[in-house]
Amino acid sequence: MTTQEMQAHIVDGVRRAMSDLCSTMLGCEAEPGEVRVVAQPLEESEGVVALIGMAGPWIGTGAILCKPDMACKLAGAMLMSEYAEVDDEVLDAVAEVANMVIGNLKTSLEEMVAPWVLSTPTVIHGASFTTKLGGNHGWTLMPFAIMGGTVLVQVCLLPNVDGRTTPRLDIVGALAR
Repeated sequence: MTTQEMQAHIVDGVRRAMSDLCSTMLGCEAEPGEVRVVAQPLEESEGVVALIGMAGPWIGTGAILCKPDMACKLAGAMLMSEYAEVDDEVLDAVAEVANMVIGNLKTSLEEMVAPWVLSTPTVIHGASFTTKLGGNHGWTLMPFAIMGGTVLVQVCLLPNVDGRTTPRLDIVGALAR
């Protein structure tokens, strides 16, 4: 599978997963924004990010990123409660959102290629943090307007060659131009 084909599957899989999550678990609609491919994931000045490792025929990371108020809204919709600030329940809810979105992406990718495995989500909350995958690899960024805020899904997958990643030269080269 080419990098372009994989990127198209990622975008389609994430859009379907976000739509399903919002309609079934959150009682809202997900409005997809403009998809971009960048060398590094976006930096945040403050927020919540849930990272999940992905391994199979391709290796990489999927992430859900949002501002603290959006994390509270997600948790509130999932748990039918109100949250004024980020606490353990909010962090758990964002981890579960990542599990559902990246898990559904995994399932859709398995239909195209071989089986995959996912890591347990790692959730980070704070200020002035950057998520980074070694090197300058193409991250597919997919924003979604949800409940008056934005949730950003970021995915970076590289071909698995004997348990190692290979550079996405076609995307990295295009980013350098």
